[in-house]
Amino acid sequence: MKVLVLNCGSSSIKYKLYDDDQQLAEGLLEKIGTSQAQLNHTVTGRKKVVSVHEVLEHHSGIELILSTLVDGEKGILGAIDEIQAVGHRVVHGGEAFSQSTLITPEVLAKIEECIDIAPLHNPPNLSGIYAVSELLPKVPQVAVFDTAFHQTMPEKAYIYAIPYVFYTRNHIRKYGFHGVSHGYVSEEAATMLGKPYNETRIITCHLGNGSSITAIDHGKSVDTSMGFTPLEGMPMGTRCGDIDPAVPLYIMGKEELNQQQINALLNKHSGVLGISGISNDFRTLEEESAKGEKRATLALEVFCYKLKKYIGSYMAAMNGADAIVFTGGIGENSYTVRELATSDLDFLGIVLDKEKNRNKKRGEAEDVSADCSRVRILVIPTNEELVIARDTRRIAVSN
Repeated sequence: MKVLVLNCGSSSIKYKLYDDDQQLAEGLLEKIGTSQAQLNHTVTGRKKVVSVHEVLEHHSGIELILSTLVDGEKGILGAIDEIQAVGHRVVHGGEAFSQSTLITPEVLAKIEECIDIAPLHNPPNLSGIYAVSELLPKVPQVAVFDTAFHQTMPEKAYIYAIPYVFYTRNHIRKYGFHGVSHGYVSEEAATMLGKPYNETRIITCHLGNGSSITAIDHGKSVDTSMGFTPLEGMPMGTRCGDIDPAVPLYIMGKEELNQQQINALLNKHSGVLGISGISNDFRTLEEESAKGEKRATLALEVFCYKLKKYIGSYMAAMNGADAIVFTGGIGENSYTVRELATSDLDFLGIVLDKEKNRNKKRGEAEDVSADCSRVRILVIPTNEELVIARDTRRIAVSN
């Protein structure tokens, strides 16, 4: 069954085409809203093709992607009706969705209701759904939610210590994100451990420009670092993560910033970029740190210190762990981050094998823990699109 997976951002569309679990093609359309939108398109086994187009909104962007997939030279499909289902990554499903679901008018209305709590993410996700509804009206669509995996969190983990009325009236609570990734790598970890998934305690560290940590107890998310929005938790590429909530108010007063400006400051100019003053790219920070750049070193240390604290706190929340999983661009590729984040945790049974860690092969799942480590340290590449494709196929077939 051929399934198209779409991940629509504010000015970009990522896509992958699958035939069952086999990837046929992938691509990224960037700079939507301009006359210089760039399409990077790759059919598996062929060289990447790059082209520039005028793409002013998501509808024409998806139209371009579909035409490219059936193009005689660039494409892989004989006809567009070979696509039998479309799966969408939807960032926020609120409390309405605890699993992936077939998109119906009722489901669409619920996703639209979540715009208030995900104003940056859900509108472009919805744009993709609207476009496919017009371009492929007979094809079933499935929503796969970043928040759904975390709906198993107990109330004590997701309620904020503010007047309870704000939860009942405005749905303010911890939701968590990156759920598709956390779910995938934790299941892969259970397989590597040789244990049933529902008998494991796993801490998953999805580390990229956006980072989140999740405690997964017997196959269920019981706590996660991101909160009401993806701003809470770890300091990230450009996001501040956990800070004293009085700090934004103080800065607003001192610097005469409005709500929009402070929101941009915390989301786009903070994190390791804000600390280092250099970059939000961890590869650059590691290079500059090696040259003796103190603020680059500080940014790395702050990030890894906070990561280590989350690992320790989730060990406490679950009364131990069978494994710690590193995934995402940083988690998979930075041996420095893995080494700093797990150092001096031998009292918890966490011992890294530095040689294995430094020699870990790119793109492969590996155990980099020392033989004496009671808690396994695993590096597992994530594959969110494959999860979306599988969920989409299963739901489309059953409906």
